[in-house]
Amino acid sequence: MVTVSFPDRSWLDDVGPVDGMTPVVWDPRTGPPGEAVDLYIAPYMTRPDGVAVVAEQPSVRLVQLLSAGFDNIVPVLPDGVALANAKGVHDAATAELALALVLASQRGFDEFAWAQAKGEWLPRQFRPGLADKRVLVLGYGSVGRAIAERLAPFEVTTTAVAARARAGDDLVDAVHGTDELLDLLPEHDIVISVLPGSDATAQMLGEEALSALADGSLVVNVGRGTALDTEAALRHAGRLRFALDVTDPEPLPEGHPLWSAPGVIISPHVGGVTEAFRPRAVTMLRRQIAAMVAGEQPINLVHAG
Repeated sequence: MVTVSFPDRSWLDDVGPVDGMTPVVWDPRTGPPGEAVDLYIAPYMTRPDGVAVVAEQPSVRLVQLLSAGFDNIVPVLPDGVALANAKGVHDAATAELALALVLASQRGFDEFAWAQAKGEWLPRQFRPGLADKRVLVLGYGSVGRAIAERLAPFEVTTTAVAARARAGDDLVDAVHGTDELLDLLPEHDIVISVLPGSDATAQMLGEEALSALADGSLVVNVGRGTALDTEAALRHAGRLRFALDVTDPEPLPEGHPLWSAPGVIISPHVGGVTEAFRPRAVTMLRRQIAAMVAGEQPINLVHAG
C-alpha cells in the first residue's frame, strides 16, 4: 500500500479510491498526520514553506505539485525527496489567456473597457490585429506548443525559441535557441514569453532585448514575472506595448508605476485558473498514484531527489 496525503478533504473526495492507496489529509498549516506518508500532494500555488513541511515526515518519497512552476520549490526539498509538477494540466488554460491578452492588446480592448466605464463611444481606428503578424513564442515547451496551436488559425507566422535549438514539429519548422534571441526579435511583432523562473531566464527580456523590438511591438508574459525586467519595461512603455499575467514583483503593489504605464494590460496571474483545472488535475493525480502503487517511474518528474 502507498499512503498519499491530500491538501484537504475535497481533493481526496474528487480523486476517489485508487487500488493500493491509503489516503490521508495533510494541511501543511498543521502538523503532519500520524501515518507514514509516501506521496505528499501540495496545495495549489503553494509557497515553498508549504513543501518544506515534508522534512517533518521522513517517509515522504515524492512531492506532487498542482502547478507547473517548480523553480522555487527545489531548494526546500529534503535530500532524497523527488518532485513532480503538473505538466499538461494548465497548458490549455494558459494558452487561452495568452491568446486573450494578445487579442485584447492588438484590438484595443483595454481602451474599450476604459471608455465603457466613462460611457464614451470611441471613434473607429485601424488597429494592429493578429492576421499576418510575426509571433515569437519564447519558451517552447508544452505550454508554448499549446499557444502555437491556438495561434495557427489566426494566419500568423510563428517562431519558436527554447533553451537550446532543436528540430521543429508540425507547428514550427525549427526551434531556435535563446542564443539567437537578439537576432530574432527585430523580425517579430509580438513576443509571448512562457519562460520559467530561474537564474538562466531572469530578465532575459531586459533592456537589450526590448531595445531590439520595433516601435509598437507587443510583449506578452504568461510564464514568470522575473523573465521581464520591470524597470526596462517601464522605460519602453508607450514605445512598446505589454500584456502581463505575471509581474516582478508579484503581487504588484498598489501604486506601482506599471499599473498606469501606457499600453500595459495586467491580469493577476490567472493563466491556469479555469474550470478545466480541477478535472485535469484529478486525472493527473490518479495516474501518479497508480504509477507509485505499481512501483513505476513517477510522471512529470522534474527533480529526482
